[in-house]
Amino acid sequence: MRKIFDVHIHFPRNWENPDEDQAPMVDRLAEIATRVGITKACMLTGGRFGPSYERGMEILEKYLDLFIPVAVIDPEEIGPDEIQHLYDMGYRGLKLIGVARPYDEPDYLPTYAKAEQLGMPILFHMGVIGGGLDYSITHPRRSAAAAQAYQRMLAMQERMPPRNVSAARMSPLHLDTIANRFPRLKIIGAHVGNQGNYDYAASVARWRHNVWFDMSGGETIERHLVERKLLAANSQGEFGVEKLVWGSDCGMDEIAEHIRRFDIMYEQLGLTEDEQERLWWRNAAEIYGLEEPIFAAE
Repeated sequence: MRKIFDVHIHFPRNWENPDEDQAPMVDRLAEIATRVGITKACMLTGGRFGPSYERGMEILEKYLDLFIPVAVIDPEEIGPDEIQHLYDMGYRGLKLIGVARPYDEPDYLPTYAKAEQLGMPILFHMGVIGGGLDYSITHPRRSAAAAQAYQRMLAMQERMPPRNVSAARMSPLHLDTIANRFPRLKIIGAHVGNQGNYDYAASVARWRHNVWFDMSGGETIERHLVERKLLAANSQGEFGVEKLVWGSDCGMDEIAEHIRRFDIMYEQLGLTEDEQERLWWRNAAEIYGLEEPIFAAE
């Protein structure tokens, strides 16, 4: 039976009722993840929209055989001492997104140094932050479902302050700086670098041994994986097969369909069983220490 490692699952939340208890949602997510074949998953916890780190660990306690707690942090507020505290609580990775300054800002480096020391991989969001509607595939003018989503998005914006975020602060090139400075820090860039950044991401993955990219981000990025030959059999794509990992980064009810699309993609690309096993499981399992890296014999 195959194993699936999902490096990119967000702590579930009812966006229309943010105060709703999240424990039953995690129960349902765990049931769905197990049913669709996910063996391990990084649960991105805390941050601006998540539960407190304490409450998150409390909810995840009974699912530690399935979920790896990963703390969403703001490096403006979380330094080395706080990273140590998160590790002592049980968090085994970090996630960054929506930072106030570029990822390779010198003031952030002590936080990364502590993560390197503790063996905590870091997942960095790359590029434009999605959410709400994907206008490349739909629009409120031609879809009733999109129109409803648009109205929900407007209602949420009324309840929340404007975001101080910029894609320019979250570039794959920043990961090159960090990877050079911290060669033992395991780094994952989300969304294959994200639309517009694929070449930079491929260049960083090409030359930095400690940088990987996840393939989450939806159908547009999945189409680009094939059309732009980012992924190909026998590592003939822009990314070597050892440098990519799988992540869902979608609603829990969409995970099964997400897996189905990748099954079809891998079949169409003619990936070998070994290549598929690497993408579904082994690459991420090696990053998180669940598998020993395999090297070719001399």
